[in-house]
Amino acid sequence: MYRSNKHMHKFNFFQKYILNCFLLVLPVLAWNILLTSRLPQAFQPEIFAKAVPPVISVSENVFRILLFAMMFFMPLRISTAKQKRGFAVYVAGVLIYFASWLALIYFPESTWSRNWTGFMAPAYTPLLWLAGIGLSGDKFYLNLHVEKWVYYLLAVLFALFHNLHTYLIYIRLN
Repeated sequence: MYRSNKHMHKFNFFQKYILNCFLLVLPVLAWNILLTSRLPQAFQPEIFAKAVPPVISVSENVFRILLFAMMFFMPLRISTAKQKRGFAVYVAGVLIYFASWLALIYFPESTWSRNWTGFMAPAYTPLLWLAGIGLSGDKFYLNLHVEKWVYYLLAVLFALFHNLHTYLIYIRLN
């Protein structure tokens, strides 16, 4: 009996920390890995990473890493009304993000895809699902005394540099 309680305690401890908000990024990462090669040529790494000033690409990646790392310290719970609204925003944001990719993949010559708003949609729509994650993860593990605005600031800074990067590619190609 003692042994099973001990194992259950270890499982609960592990489960507590494995169920974090980073899990919500996994569908987006899987989508990106599986479908990047199907995007128009402008989004392929050999073009998309070319001639972007290092200050932009480095800043974009630093803020992405900090933002994603912060999600590891945010428990994923969907029990309060705020968390449920956050999860709804997340789901809607992911669906809009996926739709922005599908428009570029299936209709690359459309007015939408050739206009800056359609071309850049995969860069600005993450703000929706990132906001949803922020609302779903309403506190931090380990009694981290980090204000929630830090998460939102990192999300905005990441999006700012990601959009700037995408806009520079758009301008270069159009």
